[in-house]
Amino acid sequence: MEKLRIDKWLWAARFFKTRTLAKQAIEGGKIHIGGQRVKASREITVGTSLSIRQGWDLVEVAVTALCDRRRDAEFARTLYRETEHSIARRGRERAERQAANADVQRQRPNKKQRRQIHRFLREQE
Repeated sequence: MEKLRIDKWLWAARFFKTRTLAKQAIEGGKIHIGGQRVKASREITVGTSLSIRQGWDLVEVAVTALCDRRRDAEFARTLYRETEHSIARRGRERAERQAANADVQRQRPNKKQRRQIHRFLREQE
């Protein structure tokens, strides 16, 4: 196999759970080849560099093998190689997000605090 549709490859490499989700991501501009948006029918070959936006992360990978069947995750990782730059950037951005969220208090108010909130809101009326 020398060429393969990009939506099939993204599904087989386990970036997306279904081909439909892969196609939607492609149409939504989340997948780029050489900085250019692509169509789902675009054929890729070994050596193609892809930029894949998944949530907060931007993953840059190079295609190392083609496969049109979805197999286990261990095999799927052999289909691509993530660039060192991409790994470093994702780690740095993850650390920045965690540091930014560290100050956020994620607890619900207890009974006393709820009473104080209600009392404060009544006084504001």
